[in-house]
Amino acid sequence: MYRAPVSEIAFTLKEVAGLADVQAHADHTEVSDDLVLAILEEAGRFAAEEIAPLNTVGDRQGTRLEDGAVTTAPGWKEAYRAWAEGGWNSLTGPEEHGGQALPMMLQAAALEMWNSGSMAFAIGPTLTAGAVEALEKHASPYLQETYLPKLVSGEWMGTMNLTEPQAGSDLNALRARAERAEDGTYRIFGQKIFITYGEHDLTDNIIHLVLARLPDAPAGTRGISLFLVPKFFVNPDGSLGECNDVRCAGVEHKLGIHGSPTCTMAFGDGDGAVGWLIGEENRGLACMFTMMNNARLAVGIQGLGVAERATQQALAYALDRRQGRAPGADGAGMSPIADHPDIKRSLLSMQAWTQVARAICYANAHAIDMARLAGEAERRHWNERAAMLTPIAKALSTDIGVEVASLGVQIHGGMGYVEETGAAQHFRDARIAPIYEGTNGIQSIDLVLRKLPLSGGEHLQGLLDELAAVAAAARDDGREGFEPMGVALQRALADLRGAADWMLRAQAEGRQAEALAGATPFLRLMGLTLGAALLAKGALASDADESAGAHRIVLARYFAASHLGETGALAAQIATASDVVLAYRAEA
Repeated sequence: MYRAPVSEIAFTLKEVAGLADVQAHADHTEVSDDLVLAILEEAGRFAAEEIAPLNTVGDRQGTRLEDGAVTTAPGWKEAYRAWAEGGWNSLTGPEEHGGQALPMMLQAAALEMWNSGSMAFAIGPTLTAGAVEALEKHASPYLQETYLPKLVSGEWMGTMNLTEPQAGSDLNALRARAERAEDGTYRIFGQKIFITYGEHDLTDNIIHLVLARLPDAPAGTRGISLFLVPKFFVNPDGSLGECNDVRCAGVEHKLGIHGSPTCTMAFGDGDGAVGWLIGEENRGLACMFTMMNNARLAVGIQGLGVAERATQQALAYALDRRQGRAPGADGAGMSPIADHPDIKRSLLSMQAWTQVARAICYANAHAIDMARLAGEAERRHWNERAAMLTPIAKALSTDIGVEVASLGVQIHGGMGYVEETGAAQHFRDARIAPIYEGTNGIQSIDLVLRKLPLSGGEHLQGLLDELAAVAAAARDDGREGFEPMGVALQRALADLRGAADWMLRAQAEGRQAEALAGATPFLRLMGLTLGAALLAKGALASDADESAGAHRIVLARYFAASHLGETGALAAQIATASDVVLAYRAEA
């Protein structure tokens, strides 16, 4: 049973992540608190009543490939169509193509609930949203007019085709080729693997965005172009025509997200799949990154969604399952395992980590909204903030999804290791999120090499100063437990400042390999500190006499006391472990 935590989502949006800043802008004056709550409540209802019951069905039934056609699990097609007809696919879509142009923050909140309902269901529409953004920013008027209305409405779905058998994270090795045709279109040949929702029965048409290389393209990523390749051609009157030269050659059998068809796609078995250029020749990677950046935050939200679902299930089980006698228990009989100190610790960790992921992902969405709304003077600041938060939101939140789901299995004990309870599914589903849309190691590299040096390191210092103000406010608040929380956060900030200085200095001195050896612990260090500060910010805004407010304060205090101490060890690891890492030789 899943119940959307609407009140906590609304609180985090408004009091922690900064939704009021977005609401105050002239473009969003209609986004009142009442409208926000209405959207969240209806999204939560749909996620709980329509999507969540399909999670187990999708896991056990999976998808079926016959004669190149993929059939999704029972009930999925009907749920998707009801979801699209409800307008959920169009939340942030452009108004001129039928979208509602609502803030990304509301999309993030709704996406959390879709993923808590079923991660395998939610990933399909996630890629469609990315395709809409890529076409809106880079496609020709003809492509926009032909494809955007039905992608925005959800009547059609979009895919992202990057990976090939020999070209995963390194797109320099990409071999899919494109040939120019006399009519101005292109013919696409090649194979793509791991294509999410590459073939399915949820929509009448599927719009593939495909990276390929022209014959005279320069080597490397500078020679990659992006093409729109529809499954079915679109006639001048908008009706569907013949099938393009593209087919699903296989569906992967995966550890998790069984309800999501992960396809091998073959382009150009015959005369070539007809494609239309998006943007300019040899500049496709820039267009695709528009879609990928959208998807990276969305994948971070997948980690959040699974963490919330696993936490709710573990809490319900711990309150129901009775074993032993808890210290200080009243009455006869066994105690709920939720009363035992170690289970309390595990549940607190699950709840605190989930709230950390929520706060960071929503803060990332806030920065994206502000970058879109800001005037010229502030736009650079918010673009840099969104850029800096994206790898943290993607990597830390997906790590949290795995860690929290694993704790959920542990709380279930032996029943967590069997499939009937469903706890194992959350763990299996969560495990893909740290891998796709750029592995978490790649996110760490991106943070260290590209994001820390933004504005000469000044943007990072500005962010740290903001977090320092939260720490000082907590230290001086006066309520029980706030001072040690603030002091712990100040120590963590000192660790982070020292590690960031070391990283920037190492790069300036040409010691890039040393910086890369510490990139993953640095991202965790920064994410831990940021997350603790956001929890503290929520605690500062909470009323201790109100049940939900008291719980937020408990989570912030617990996280600072139990998890924030890790920052010192991470800082030491960053500065001292690189010699050992770089000296290691796997072949030995």
